[in-house]
Amino acid sequence: MDRELWSGLAVFVEIAEAGSFAKAATRLGLSRSALSHAMRTLEAKLGVRLLDRTTRSLAPTSAGEDLLLRLRPAMAAVEEGLGVLDLARDRPRGRVRVNAHRPAAIHIVLPRLAVLARIYPEIMVELVVNDGLVDIVAERFDCGVRHEEELQGDMISVRISDPVPLIFVASPAYLAEQGRPIEPDDLARHRCISYRHTSSGALHRWEFERDGALIERTVPSTFITNDVDVMRDAALAGIGVSCLIDQQAAPHIASGELVEVLSGWAPALPPNHLYYPSRRQPSAAFQAFISAMRAQ
Repeated sequence: MDRELWSGLAVFVEIAEAGSFAKAATRLGLSRSALSHAMRTLEAKLGVRLLDRTTRSLAPTSAGEDLLLRLRPAMAAVEEGLGVLDLARDRPRGRVRVNAHRPAAIHIVLPRLAVLARIYPEIMVELVVNDGLVDIVAERFDCGVRHEEELQGDMISVRISDPVPLIFVASPAYLAEQGRPIEPDDLARHRCISYRHTSSGALHRWEFERDGALIERTVPSTFITNDVDVMRDAALAGIGVSCLIDQQAAPHIASGELVEVLSGWAPALPPNHLYYPSRRQPSAAFQAFISAMRAQ
């Protein structure tokens, strides 16, 4: 097959799946102008328009949709073939793309990458931090890392952490001014720092656990953010009471910048899982990555 034609077909599939030239360019590491040139060349060779393009939208034409139906299985078969070939190498190499929420990226994935890098220096890991829910297949990630209840269907999952303890905290300055809450009902008289979920837009309900019983409370949220690091920084600034991951708060408690409150009432988040499509042949590099993430 004409090499330029094959390259153009691969670019066409990437653009159609990404839904834009900009996203496809980012995924492929190419410029938008290079992709535009490749598409113009492909359409000229085939003598048919494959994409309808406007300044605001992009979509396959009917001919493009028909072609995509045939190309996707072929591309998947090529990727699977390359994965099988990769298993024959003496040393794993290649890229592993990972999408993880911020706490897991910082406290689980990163600490375990050092060993992987020493043993397999030819493996390149691309870690994308995203606290929302992501379609890892459509976005061309090898795997995602999320809490157990957030896993997508039809996925293989590997548990890579224990349940994640939470802790309620506030700054010494805030407590000196507002007093120290002892029980959940005390929060009705306090300023609270709350989290808004990125994907759903819902405000996270505060939960409390004691003696195996889980209860929810509506608290006065005087500061809301969709970033867990901003929640921590807001607590450090004395804005109010916050519920953080224990590992995130630990160094600031040790330094005295934050103080634990509501001791004995903090629940735990479900374990983190690494998940990936069940129908995909894992490469040797990805298998090595999974092994590193399993390590405790």
